[in-house]
Amino acid sequence: MDSDIGKKYDKIAKWWHENHVNSSYGLEQIERAIRYCKHKGSALDVGCGSGGRIIRKLIQENFTVYGIDASAEMIAIAQSEHKDINLINCNIIDWESDQQFDLIIAWDSIFHLPMAMQKPVIAKLCRMLKNSGILIYTFGDAVDEHESEWQGDHFPYSSIGISGNLKTIMESGCECIHLELDQYPENHVNIIAQKR
Repeated sequence: MDSDIGKKYDKIAKWWHENHVNSSYGLEQIERAIRYCKHKGSALDVGCGSGGRIIRKLIQENFTVYGIDASAEMIAIAQSEHKDINLINCNIIDWESDQQFDLIIAWDSIFHLPMAMQKPVIAKLCRMLKNSGILIYTFGDAVDEHESEWQGDHFPYSSIGISGNLKTIMESGCECIHLELDQYPENHVNIIAQKR
């Protein structure tokens, strides 16, 4: 997430929460990733936003849940919704931790990263997995960097494409166990990787 992405989401946090709190978007794919988990200890939701469906699912599955988001307003809403989870207001580029997780989810979040930060952040997430840990995240299937207008603002997007993501995952000690163009013909991919 670039330096302004948190502020962009701050402006729409209330709208986002009201329109997405009861969404089921992505849950089928996240449930698939959870089924691959050998252990259900700790889970990290990267770009957790205001909480909602993903955090509720992780709590239901008895994970110890951590969430990180660049938007202070989103984190404030998430804290009011989920009082017993660990929430961090920081972007994933800057955040450093020695903690490792059984499951990491980055659903529709790291595609806001600048192109130059795609590989380093994917590698970081792979490093943060415990042995046999699972990573699920989404990206665009084209090698591309662009902005799109949404909610009266311009939001950045980038992707290193399918081949670039697969290469980065393998170089980072993980292997792809599921890849799906889940909104075809939209350029939306979800990938599940496991730490070797």
